Amino acid sequence: MKQVNLTTPLKEADIAKLRIGQRVLFNGIIYTGRDLAHKRLFELLEEGKELPINLKEQVIYYVGPSPAKPDQVIGSAGPTTSGRMDVYTPELLARGLKGMIGKGKRSPEVINAIKEYKSVYFAAVGGAAALISKSIKSCRVAAYPELGPEAIHELVVENFPAIVVNDILGGDLYEEGKKIYAVK
Repeated sequence: MKQVNLTTPLKEADIAKLRIGQRVLFNGIIYTGRDLAHKRLFELLEEGKELPINLKEQVIYYVGPSPAKPDQVIGSAGPTTSGRMDVYTPELLARGLKGMIGKGKRSPEVINAIKEYKSVYFAAVGGAAALISKSIKSCRVAAYPELGPEAIHELVVENFPAIVVNDILGGDLYEEGKKIYAVK
């Protein structure tokens, strides 16, 4: 399968052709967000308030980057387990979020929301945090600075590597991967 270069913000036409197992390289802006940030975003939506970032056509990377060392843009920036955000994800997808990057399986509810809202879930390689950080060219706090590493950061990325895990057709790389190695 051919590797694809994606530039954010993501357009539906950009992701409509993506299929599970496909490698992508992200360029542009992606946002970070973990448990606490997702909880706060969700609470704002429940209260009918405006979010601190515009989610329309954006990508959220589930990461809590470590502090940058001198002369670095960011410290290690490896993915965290995506399932912890599953309770909040369908509502964020309904608000226009188009991509999520993390590690691990998603719930059936999230996979259904990915199909319904034509979004994509990507995996970043766990254990490659230092390597991933090299594709991050700038980092600034976009919201919730008091959360430290769990703040929402705006990352400018170049050739940020990821793999399509759940596509807009409902494909699931983890389930398909199991089938390949299943004992018959």
